[in-house]
Amino acid sequence: MKTLAAHEGIGLRTLQRWHAAHKRLGIPGLAAAKRRTAQRRTNPELVALIEGLALVKPPLPVALIARKANRAAAGRGWRAPSYSTVRSITAGLDPGMRMLAQQGTVAYRDNYELAWRHRAERPNAIWQADHTELDILVLDANLKPARPWLTTILDDYSRAICGYTIFLGAPSAMNTALALRQAIWPKAGAGWPMCGIPDVLYVDHGSDFTSNHLTQTGKDLHLEIIYSTVARPQGRGKVERFFGTVNTELLAELPGHLIRGHSTSVPGIALKELDKAIGRFITDDYHQREHPEIKTTPHDAWVGDGWLPRLPASMDELNLLLLTVAKPRIVHRDGVHFQGLRYVSPLLAAYVREAVIVRYDPRDITEIRVFHKNQFICRAVDPDHESSTLTLKDIQAARSARRRELRGQINQRIAVVAKHLPDLAPAKQAPTPEPTDRPKKRPKLRTYLEDDR
Repeated sequence: MKTLAAHEGIGLRTLQRWHAAHKRLGIPGLAAAKRRTAQRRTNPELVALIEGLALVKPPLPVALIARKANRAAAGRGWRAPSYSTVRSITAGLDPGMRMLAQQGTVAYRDNYELAWRHRAERPNAIWQADHTELDILVLDANLKPARPWLTTILDDYSRAICGYTIFLGAPSAMNTALALRQAIWPKAGAGWPMCGIPDVLYVDHGSDFTSNHLTQTGKDLHLEIIYSTVARPQGRGKVERFFGTVNTELLAELPGHLIRGHSTSVPGIALKELDKAIGRFITDDYHQREHPEIKTTPHDAWVGDGWLPRLPASMDELNLLLLTVAKPRIVHRDGVHFQGLRYVSPLLAAYVREAVIVRYDPRDITEIRVFHKNQFICRAVDPDHESSTLTLKDIQAARSARRRELRGQINQRIAVVAKHLPDLAPAKQAPTPEPTDRPKKRPKLRTYLEDDR
């Protein structure tokens, strides 16, 4: 060891301390021993200066810190530190302290603060609700590629998925209501027993979750709505983990899957097919396999030893609370006219020429629910599509396709006129300039896809 110390120009005692630190702690102990040795040879005030320079915002390169430290040392008669000494001093700072100083409290909190992982005491004590945009392209009603969204209701205790809805377009109160309706009401079949009204619904601060409608629904159903802390995603980690499972395990095997860095995916399925695939994945796969955190399957954790969930009195009562798409209509002698369809029911005979409220599910408008003075009357069906499922988007797509078809026929006929009788062909008229003193038109109210056109 004496020969090695002489050859490297290192003190024998220093080399012995490094050797002892390496035997005791390995490479990390050797690094700490070198930092302590370097700092003992450097003036303490200069060490503090170097550490302070390493904490400024934005971060400075080590070479710049070394130059500033050398200038400060020269001005005060201190021993100038080498580049390796400065680097070892800056590397020895607490990473959490550096992140707090240079990236702020939010970054420090999300990376270094202790997180309390809470689990509900029983099923249906706490449900979590959230949205995500899925990593897949599907074909929309116009056969164009679109990226769908998924809204999920997850039980905190069992990690079971109580309900979900998949849709195109931005998240809305309607999509949240549809997911809640599926989550609360019993599902068909024994493979998906999750249902009931939770004690607490845990959500973020999205506009659909903070809407007056959801607040009133919580009061009517006697459930408490708790909002997560702003900019704190840790509290929703359980449902976020399920989203990751869907994206990586299910969607990766479907056509149209989006891979990070590649945007050439071609959609191969429609939204309905993706909806069915997610439903099968939840009931047949996710609910039946052991969850690594709770050490049992979500299905068994939710069922437990058997218990009775709290349920609404009827589906009609639940629909009245959750289905926010309501339209006033007049009952005609041949039924209720809505979205270009005609709905009939024998129970409507007593309400001809009466004003009623129509409520409907945008995912299937082959059936509507009719209310008179806030009282449920009946379900009315469209006889032409009674045995099929027809969505509002299908209706809108059919309307657009028919308009395009008619426009094409009109253009063909006008072209014939222009070819044979150019004098009679309609000419495009130049727009007439509006007077400057004419008052500006008021903008029309914005409408949504669920609104009647």
